[in-house]
Amino acid sequence: MIMNLSLSKPAVTTQAADELSRNRRVAVLLISCMGLFAAGLDVTVVNVALPSIASSLHSSVPGLQWTADAYSVVMAGLMMLFGSTGDRWGRKRMLVAGLAVFSAGSLASSLAPSVAALVAFRAVQAAGGAMLNPVAVSIITNTFTDPRERAQAVGVRGAIYGISLALGPILGGVLVSATGWRSIFWINVPVGAIAILLAVRYIPESRAPRPRRFDPAGQMLVAVLLVTLTYGIIEGPGQGWASPFIIACFAAAAVSLAGLVRSESRRGEPLIDLRFFRSVPFSSASAIAVLAFGAFGGVLFLNTLYLQDVRFLSPLHAGLETLPLAVMVMAGSLVSGRMVASRGPRPALMASGVSSVIGCVVLAGMTGTTAYPQLLAGYVLFGFGFGLVNTPVTNTAVSGMPRAQAGVASAIASSSRQLGQTLGVAVAGAVVAGGADRSLRTAFIPASQAAWWTLTACSGLVLLLGYLASTRRAAESARHVAAALNPEALTGHTH
Repeated sequence: MIMNLSLSKPAVTTQAADELSRNRRVAVLLISCMGLFAAGLDVTVVNVALPSIASSLHSSVPGLQWTADAYSVVMAGLMMLFGSTGDRWGRKRMLVAGLAVFSAGSLASSLAPSVAALVAFRAVQAAGGAMLNPVAVSIITNTFTDPRERAQAVGVRGAIYGISLALGPILGGVLVSATGWRSIFWINVPVGAIAILLAVRYIPESRAPRPRRFDPAGQMLVAVLLVTLTYGIIEGPGQGWASPFIIACFAAAAVSLAGLVRSESRRGEPLIDLRFFRSVPFSSASAIAVLAFGAFGGVLFLNTLYLQDVRFLSPLHAGLETLPLAVMVMAGSLVSGRMVASRGPRPALMASGVSSVIGCVVLAGMTGTTAYPQLLAGYVLFGFGFGLVNTPVTNTAVSGMPRAQAGVASAIASSSRQLGQTLGVAVAGAVVAGGADRSLRTAFIPASQAAWWTLTACSGLVLLLGYLASTRRAAESARHVAAALNPEALTGHTH
């Protein structure tokens, strides 16, 4: 399809012109999603490799948490900055720059001599990922202006993410077993290079008519909030929850949050426009993203430790056993896109909550000798539920908002996902580390019970908020907020 674009001659009929336009939109969608594919692949590839990284670099459980969370923390902290910067600087430029930085960080991660260096290079990777995600959504939003087409495009985006998750366990297991954990980062380099070439050739440049100014105070407060909160949760079990430094971390997080609310409410062009959160669908979508991705991050982290440190499976075998979860994420994303396009977000969000809750309950009952069919049922149910949530969250976050602010709106939604994944890994790991005073082999099952039930509660809240986000009153609040933000640029509608 992409090659046809380069050979096409000027259209001579309306039908041919429409077809060319459609082909170009599809090409833009696929190219925009290539970076997302690499980022999604990185999630499950790294999780499969965590025990091997621990053995090679002599890492503790907190070290593994930082290996996973450094990526999520930096992405969550920078997405809003790069979302608004892309609106001003050019979304295509930001996409290309993000691909380059992400690829360079991946290459550096493969050469890391220590856990500290790996965490630092993962942060570089995340900076590139923070450039990719919000501008990719913004490019899609501005390319697919019809609400039904946009919902389907977002569904395809979620499916591509699901495909990357599905390939991650297998590819990660093969690479770690054959050549070691360092090779998992090599695969991002050629993907990034190809995506850069295609983006330069095919994606049109776009900017917001009136981009917002840089907000250094807001950006600093967001960074301090995320880092101190995550550090306190991860290091709390080891240093003691009552230790002065951990208390200081949580106090700094609280002060940063209060300062952020005060600063952003007084600024004419804030990093986070607090008026967005007056929209019930938008605020609910942000909360759902935190909860759903928190459950997902926690499930991946706990399951990796369970399969490799409790059941002593090889990375490849563990990847194969986890594959059904990732495949169902892909399936749920495809189904969700069609559901949102035809019936709105409520059915997808409600089904997501139910399926995820049951899946977590099933996984919470596992022991060191649990039969695989029980694990399979948990993987299928939770994976499908998680797959259903991504499209309605993205669609709800950007639908009804002025397209000129699509980058910022989508960046906040994307940041919520990364924040959720960060907290999911941090909380699950902290619970396990706090309860595992012996080896993981003997202590993991009892130590992880509280973590599994916490993840179950998160999925239950997705169900509740999914209902609240799709009421008539919620839709009316979104219309009022969109009109207040930019009445002249208001396009589309909220389901």
